Amino acid sequence: MEQVWILLLSSVMLFMVPGVQAQVSVNRTGCGLTKLCLETPDDCDPSGNSSCLFGSVAAGPHMPPNGVNLSFELSGQSFGYVALGLTVNATVGSTRFFICGKRNETFFFRTMSRNNTNEMLTAEITTAVDVQGALSGDVIRCLFTVGGLNATALRSSHSTTFSVLLGRGNVTDGGVGPLTVVLSSDPLDLTNPGSNVNTTATPPTTSGAGGAPHAHAGLLLLLGFLALGLLPTL
Repeated sequence: MEQVWILLLSSVMLFMVPGVQAQVSVNRTGCGLTKLCLETPDDCDPSGNSSCLFGSVAAGPHMPPNGVNLSFELSGQSFGYVALGLTVNATVGSTRFFICGKRNETFFFRTMSRNNTNEMLTAEITTAVDVQGALSGDVIRCLFTVGGLNATALRSSHSTTFSVLLGRGNVTDGGVGPLTVVLSSDPLDLTNPGSNVNTTATPPTTSGAGGAPHAHAGLLLLLGFLALGLLPTL
């Protein structure tokens, strides 16, 4: 039986108690059109595949000077927690992780920062709103919204280009255990649903410039025959 928890405002770590019942739906609807999606294995559907580790982000309207609100979905199979991370550079600096997990069959949500050099996790206060979580066996699903994310250090310059990481880990008596990163993307514009969709160049057609070499070749062949016809016979 799926258990659902809803929280209007959340930071660091909150262990929830059963509350308002609602459906927490995470699926591929809108991927590449209204939301940016990442998943492993490729093209898996979290609504029908329990082993699918899936994350998505959809941008709300721009709200100066705080930028845009970004709404996230996260779903995956774990006995501890699943996590979605955002970083400007996955090899240096830090990654901010949003963690959805379960402890004693109770859903929790928290944010943590990972040192990208030594992979150490530390608690971080990042406010998220409209947090919803659901547990169904060992599948964890959650929704949350974060405002004012900025990939630059300058308040006057707002950027939503991040590398996105998906991972999972165990829960220990002392908190969350080590994180295993399963997927790491290239830098993506989180406000562009199609920023990770591969585009294929349109192949050249036989008309226009593509057909000109064939016409030239035919003309040269015709002139060659005419020249042969004008040669004197022996």
